[in-house]
Amino acid sequence: MSAPGSSTKQDAHNHSASGDDEYTPRTPRRTPMACQFCRGRKMKCDGRQVCSNCNRRGIACTYAPVESNKVN
Repeated sequence: MSAPGSSTKQDAHNHSASGDDEYTPRTPRRTPMACQFCRGRKMKCDGRQVCSNCNRRGIACTYAPVESNKVN
């Protein structure tokens, strides 16, 4: 017979060897830029050509031109 705590140590070793504890959570992808309506209302924009919020309201979905923040 084995000691009372020996099977627990073996189980823990087998668990870590399987790679299950190497979980890296994914960060949700962000929309590069919100449309003018969503930005003004501080709403979540899905980034489509006509976003779902504008489509639902029947308004024109417009995006402002992207300004580069790079310094040369």
